[in-house]
Amino acid sequence: MADSASLDISFTLNGAPQTRTVAAFALLIDFLRDDLALTGTKRSCDVQVCGACTVLVDGLPVSSCTSLAADIDGKSVITVEGLAQHGELSPVQQAFVDHAAMQCGFCTPGMVLATTALLESHPHPTEQEIRHYLRGNICRCTGYIKILEAVKSLV
Repeated sequence: MADSASLDISFTLNGAPQTRTVAAFALLIDFLRDDLALTGTKRSCDVQVCGACTVLVDGLPVSSCTSLAADIDGKSVITVEGLAQHGELSPVQQAFVDHAAMQCGFCTPGMVLATTALLESHPHPTEQEIRHYLRGNICRCTGYIKILEAVKSLV
């Protein structure tokens, strides 16, 4: 049971129903990483500009570094850990591997989740639309060419 400084929330995480108690002002990134040990969500800028902390909430990309954990009550959350099914990478994850669309890998979870959301809402984007959709995800290593090749291979 939650006290005045915490809340009971129910949500779906990577396809599995969950009920947890969270601190009223806990950030979603801290809840995922520290409480649920889902470390694929990366902390980087803490101000919603780099995309490393992206998760999908009800299918939409959300910066978990600026979102409250309490806000996922009643919602569905997908982290990068939830994309692979039965030991098989998702098509987006596999495309990133096939096209060597990562170097250090720090931005990769956010890029993969943003791409997943893009293709779910817009299955045949142009290169310009891909660039526009991924503009909130910063990669400091690859120069984006391999990332664009990976996403375009899925169209």
